[in-house]
Amino acid sequence: MSEHGQVEGASKGLAIMISILAACLAIAETGAKSAQTEVLTQHVEATNTWNFFQAKTMRQTLVRTAAEELEAQYKDAGNMPPSVKAQVDKWKETAQRYESEPSTNEGRKELAAHAKEYEKGREKARAAYHNFEFGSASFQLAIVLASAAAVTSVMFLAYAAAGLGIVGAVLTVAGFVAPTLLHL
Repeated sequence: MSEHGQVEGASKGLAIMISILAACLAIAETGAKSAQTEVLTQHVEATNTWNFFQAKTMRQTLVRTAAEELEAQYKDAGNMPPSVKAQVDKWKETAQRYESEPSTNEGRKELAAHAKEYEKGREKARAAYHNFEFGSASFQLAIVLASAAAVTSVMFLAYAAAGLGIVGAVLTVAGFVAPTLLHL
């Protein structure tokens, strides 16, 4: 085979490599955008849930304070009229319900657990996003190096491009499969 044939074959191989790297770049960018959207969604859900938690806390504090204030007006519980005692008991029951309400999952205890789950989801999505972004950067650099190799016929650049392509592929797969495996 002539030298011209070898160069032409290498150029075709580099063109195919560039095409594959570009396709992988598109996949990494799509994963990054999806992960970024998931970060925002989980963050909003966590924030909303923590706000609901705070509202429950404020209501709980108000009814506890009202019950304690009414009780304080009667130093001896025996002097407390039955209607007042019933109101105090009702407020205490309401305060307890605000603490934990498994039937609706809207007690402080349940809300805190949900908010923490949303936070975990956000952090997982953020880790995936970072993997995709670094994978994307690796693919972009690989494309530049492969293009330079095609123009200059310096094969070292092609090997470096292939190496960066592999790094990009590993990071992209990690973004989809195990985003928290690598801490970038």
